[in-house]
Amino acid sequence: MTEVTIAAGDFTVDASLLAGAFALDQDTVQARMRAGEITSACATGVGEDAGRFQLTFHYQTRALRLIVDESGAVLSKGMEVNGRRRRAAPMGAAGR
Repeated sequence: MTEVTIAAGDFTVDASLLAGAFALDQDTVQARMRAGEITSACATGVGEDAGRFQLTFHYQTRALRLIVDESGAVLSKGMEVNGRRRRAAPMGAAGR
């Protein structure tokens, strides 16, 4: 599975991506999502960002933001801690 799969407007994100970002194991990610401790939101790009989506995952004081295209390819990743950007990584062919 790729990191993000899009089918019929629904997004599926590989738990390993979230596990790495939040320093958890995959089983813990899934359990915390079911418990509502990891939440998510999706925004659809408009104008020059049409065809892109921002997926945001919140856990405790951290927020992982992914920008993906229509195929689910991760174009960039960014992490915020306590509202401050910690890192951003544009994704190229070598970053996938």
